Amino acid sequence: MKIKIAAGLAALATLAAVPAFAQAPAPAPAAGGAMSVDKTTIGALWANPAAKAVLEKDVPGIEQYMDQIKDMTLAQVAPMSQGAIDDAKLKQIQADLDKAGK
Repeated sequence: MKIKIAAGLAALATLAAVPAFAQAPAPAPAAGGAMSVDKTTIGALWANPAAKAVLEKDVPGIEQYMDQIKDMTLAQVAPMSQGAIDDAKLKQIQADLDKAGK
């Protein structure tokens, strides 16, 4: 599983460097500081110790791609991850973020 995620993130890093795939910055977190795979940038999640722990657990190796993906959300990154971050993974990450935010 870790190999699949690492391979997907490696492909993502390549895609993130291509200007055609550049994404507009994600909106700021929702009022009240709720963390979201859809609305919170990966950089903002990484800056939060509880969310960082979730990312390190659920998406091992993500830190090596932080420069390329920090201004994107996990939902924006998912289609470029070659299946490493699918809908089920996004739901799991969101559930873990919800628990971490309490």
